[in-house]
Amino acid sequence: MNSDHQLRRVTRRHLFQRCSIGVAAIALAALEDACRVSAADDLKLRHPLEPKLPHFAPKAKNVIYLFMAGGPSQLETFQYKPKLAEWNGRPIPENYVAGKRFAFMDSSHGLNLLGSKHSFKQYGESGAWVSDLLPHTAGIVDDIAIVATCKTDLFNHAPAKLLMNTGSGQFGRPSMGSWITYGLGSECHNLPGFVVLQSGPRGPRGGAVLWGSGILPTTYQGVPLRSQGDPIVNLSTPPSIGEVQQQMLVNALRELNEKRLADTGDEEISTRINAYEMAYQMQTSAPDLMDIRGESRATLDLYGIKDPAEASFARNCLLARRLVERGVRFVQLYDTNWDHHGGTTENLEQHLPEKCRDIDQPCAALIRDLKQRGLLEETIVIWGGEFGRTPMGEVRESTGRNHHIDAFTMWFAGGGFKAGQVYGETDEFGFGAVDRPVHVRDLHATLLHLLGLDHQRLAVRSQGLDFRLTGVNPAAVVKDLLA
Repeated sequence: MNSDHQLRRVTRRHLFQRCSIGVAAIALAALEDACRVSAADDLKLRHPLEPKLPHFAPKAKNVIYLFMAGGPSQLETFQYKPKLAEWNGRPIPENYVAGKRFAFMDSSHGLNLLGSKHSFKQYGESGAWVSDLLPHTAGIVDDIAIVATCKTDLFNHAPAKLLMNTGSGQFGRPSMGSWITYGLGSECHNLPGFVVLQSGPRGPRGGAVLWGSGILPTTYQGVPLRSQGDPIVNLSTPPSIGEVQQQMLVNALRELNEKRLADTGDEEISTRINAYEMAYQMQTSAPDLMDIRGESRATLDLYGIKDPAEASFARNCLLARRLVERGVRFVQLYDTNWDHHGGTTENLEQHLPEKCRDIDQPCAALIRDLKQRGLLEETIVIWGGEFGRTPMGEVRESTGRNHHIDAFTMWFAGGGFKAGQVYGETDEFGFGAVDRPVHVRDLHATLLHLLGLDHQRLAVRSQGLDFRLTGVNPAAVVKDLLA
C-alpha cells in the first residue's frame, strides 16, 4: 500500500488520537482548557438552590407541613357523627364494606360501629365541628380550611406515607419538598432549602425516603435537624482545626470539585460543592436557629414551651416559624405514634388524648404567630396524616379503629387557601365522601398551584419517562379551596 493511499485513510479522529505533539494537539488542549474555564465560570454563576421563577404568579412562597404520622382519627377530632354514636356496637350495613379491604380487619366476618366518646361543638363563622380534644385548634377555625373528604389509595403505613409525601407508593420518587425546592430554589443561602424536624418516640415508618430527592439531585433532599447536640452530626469543627485551616480546606475542595465538574458535567458534583459550603455556613446559622432563648416569654407561652432547651413538637413548631422567616422553602414536622388500634400503648381512650394535648396548642400558636408577623399570607401550613380511621371498631379490640383510606380529615391555612370553610361532606357514619372528594394527588396539584407551579409542567425525564409529583393519574387543582 503506497503512502498516498495511507494518508487518504487517516481521518480527523485518527489525527487527534495519534498526534501527541504538534498543531492538532495544541489546538485540542486549548479547546479543552477553554471549555473547563467556561464550565467553571458557569458554575460560579449557578447555585443549585438559587431562587427560580415560578410558572405563574404564586400566592405562597413557603410551606410548613405538620405531618401526624400514623393516621389521626377524624372521628375523634373533626367529624361529628351523632348517627355513629347512636349505632354504637351495631353492625355496619353490608353495603358500606362489601368488597372493601382493611389492614387488620376482615369485612366478611361482620364489623361493629364504634361511636366517639368525645363531645363536639361548632366554632367560628364556618360552624366547623371540633371535639373537646382540640380546644386550641377550635379557636383558629376561621383561619383554616378543613377538608373532610380526603382520599388515598394505600392502607399500610409506609406505602401510604410514601404516597402522601412523594405521590407514589413506590420507593425512589422525589418528595414534595424536593420537587418544590427543585422548581423554586430557596431564598436562604445559609440553611438548606428543605428542612425536616421530628418529634415522638421514633422516626416515621418509611424513614428518610419520605424526604428523599429520588431521581432529582441530592441537593434537593430534606435535611433533618436534630433537637439535641449538633443540629447535624459532625457539623462542628474539631478543636484542633483553626478557622484559617478550615477555610483553606473548603477552598481547596471547591477547586478540586470545580475541576472535576468541568471535566464530567456531573450534577452530583455540584451538589457536593454546595453541601461542603452549606455545612461551613451552617456552623454559624444552625446553632443560631436552634437557640430559641432569645424569643420572648410571651412567644414561648403561646406555643406552650416551658423549657427552651427541651425537645418537643411545640419547639419544632416555633423552629418552623424561625425557618420560614429566614427564607427556607419547605419545612416538614413529623410527629409519630398516631396509630390507634386499641392496644395497651396506642388507644383512643388514653393515648389519643395525650397526642392531641401535645400538638393542639403548638399548631394553633403557629397559625397565630405567623399571622401576627405577616407571614401567614405567604406561608402554606398543612396538618394531617397518611390516612384516617374506620367508623368500625377492630374485631380484636373494641376500643381501636383500623386504617381508613376512603375519607379522612386534613386542614390547610395561609398561602392562598380560603380560610373559614369546611370542604366536602361524608356520610352519616363518616365512612366515605358524599360530596366533593379530594384525592391526595388533587392536594398535591393544589399545593403546587399556590406556589406558582403547574403540576403537569414540573417534570423530570428519567429512564425514558417524564416523572411528576402527581404522576400520570388524573389530578386537578381544587379551585373551591382557593381564596
